[in-house]
Amino acid sequence: MKYFVTFFLLLCLFLPQFAAAQLSRQEIKIAKAIDSRSAAALELLKISVNINSGTMNFEGVKEVGALYMEELSKLGFETKWSPGEAFDRAGHLTAVHKGKGKGKKILLIGHLDTVFETDSKFQSWSMLNDSVIKGPGVSDMKGGDVIIILAMQALHDAGLLEELTIEIIMTGDEELSGDPIALSKKDLKDAALRADIALGFEDGDGIPNHALVSRRGATEWTLTVKGNAAHSSQIFTDAVGNGAIYEAARILQAFYDSLSKEENLTFSPGIIGGGGQVSIDPLTNSVMASGKSNIVASDVIVKGDLRAVSTEQLEKARKIMSDIIAKNYPQTSAIIDFGDGGYPPMTLTDGNKKLLEAYSKASMDLGFGVVTAVPPRKAGAADISFVAEEVEMALDGLGIAGADGHTINETANLNYLTIDAKRVAVLMARLGR
Repeated sequence: MKYFVTFFLLLCLFLPQFAAAQLSRQEIKIAKAIDSRSAAALELLKISVNINSGTMNFEGVKEVGALYMEELSKLGFETKWSPGEAFDRAGHLTAVHKGKGKGKKILLIGHLDTVFETDSKFQSWSMLNDSVIKGPGVSDMKGGDVIIILAMQALHDAGLLEELTIEIIMTGDEELSGDPIALSKKDLKDAALRADIALGFEDGDGIPNHALVSRRGATEWTLTVKGNAAHSSQIFTDAVGNGAIYEAARILQAFYDSLSKEENLTFSPGIIGGGGQVSIDPLTNSVMASGKSNIVASDVIVKGDLRAVSTEQLEKARKIMSDIIAKNYPQTSAIIDFGDGGYPPMTLTDGNKKLLEAYSKASMDLGFGVVTAVPPRKAGAADISFVAEEVEMALDGLGIAGADGHTINETANLNYLTIDAKRVAVLMARLGR
């Protein structure tokens, strides 16, 4: 038994050296550079978390952008602020590095805004223990932004950055997209046309050795139902029919019966109003409904969202929903508007799978283990979805591991600030060759 224990201890002692043996000399330099800059990276994260950058706090978003632009400018990136007046948001950070090498052109995606506006009680960071930090946007996604910067610093220190062509976009409206969305996402889409590979640093499902090769899109729908206004004593007659509320109930139940078992598809009615008169305020998403208990309802409005894992699945679901709506109860009618905004799906592709394999290989060579794909059902929409179809390969969820995003309990595990930076820096060094 004692020989087994001795062997086990020796194995643990030499495992890091075995892992390092898989790295080139320059890749070892990358890892050492990240370690040497980790304290400064943590300080940068804390400073940026303490700056309120709720989406509608334009000055705060710009301040965080200026902080990050300063760091990227030191590394030779051409940085600028892309204004957002045309879509009623703060704007976006853009940074470009034109390398000498002929490797893959890489787009890195982050965002500067958070869900915590200036009226939130959650405004600053605190340490819960020696490795877990709590703060607004610490994992969604200022931790991911700092990982981008730390990886760029390490590539610079290792003498590899000068070979790489990299474009960084950090949007100012990921949490609440500007309108029109075509203008809001124009910088992202234009950058994708110049890139071969897109890497997103949004947080994933909180599990450290997970990444995303696919994300579900998110679009809205509005269902408007009409019926004949009448006294309740006349409901179900040929002249009056079933009324708008019964028709809305039929439609929603049919949606559930027809689509609820479809893998990775969800459709959620989030707000509903019905009665003799209904109106909805698009700014506050509030519904006003009036009527009486002894009437046949003439109006119903339902608003919800639809999330699909591919364009094909999205179109299939829309057709089924439209077909259901067309089979009306007597004396009722209904229309559904799917809008033209929202987030498209990040469809699973062979290129995305290969990129995950390369990222996992970098992780294993560094001694951090295998990285596997997050089930799409466990992650929401993100900015990478707007560019995924324009590049050869895309991978997301490369931000810092954390928990309870979008709540006042949001945290990040600081151990993965350097781990994730090492993984992505080594991956990029290999992609650039």
